[in-house]
Amino acid sequence: PVKTVGIGLHTGRKVTLTLLPAPVNTGIVFRRVDLPSADPILAQAHGVSDSRLATVLQKGDTRVSTVEHLLSGCAGLGIDNLYIELDCEEVPIMDGSAASFLFLFL
Repeated sequence: PVKTVGIGLHTGRKVTLTLLPAPVNTGIVFRRVDLPSADPILAQAHGVSDSRLATVLQKGDTRVSTVEHLLSGCAGLGIDNLYIELDCEEVPIMDGSAASFLFLFL
């Protein structure tokens, strides 16, 4: 597991992000730890609910936003099974690219 803290670009809120290995065939799953009863959100195209200023994944009332840089880092490294825990609705922006996420993965 890897943990970091950053700021959400659109919310301006401090966010704790934890990356955890997941078993084979799990996929990439976002978990909102600030919402104990929230459903996990799979990183799949049909889960995109908005893409105007950031890519937003949603399942029911649970949302995670600004996922594009983190997911591009996953794609670049071939990571396809991962739990991503957040204590806020937005992935931290870090340096504005996938580079910080690549550093965390490596």
